[in-house]
Amino acid sequence: MRKPRDYDSELKALNDKAKLLKERKVRQLGELVTITGADTLDMETLAGALLTVAANRSTNEVEGWRRRGRDFFQGKASSPSRRTQSDVGGAAAGDSYAPPSGIKASAA
Repeated sequence: MRKPRDYDSELKALNDKAKLLKERKVRQLGELVTITGADTLDMETLAGALLTVAANRSTNEVEGWRRRGRDFFQGKASSPSRRTQSDVGGAAAGDSYAPPSGIKASAA
């Protein structure tokens, strides 16, 4: 005889995993703000800049931003951040976020 599936526990496990992924994403976004030096901006300025970027999606500009971000994470661009490398942790292994070279990844 087949063992019945426990849908409640499977759903709970999926919800827990989704919550952990959301928390990791929020933490990584905070780390990104810090390592780029954007944490020195006041909230209104940072929010306004992000809203402008989100609303303005011309392909040429987006590709330029993508290139600049890639160069930043590959260590080709100078960092405007005032933080040291030990101040900011990276992502855990298996995350889609790759910390900039030289920044030590922390355990998640």
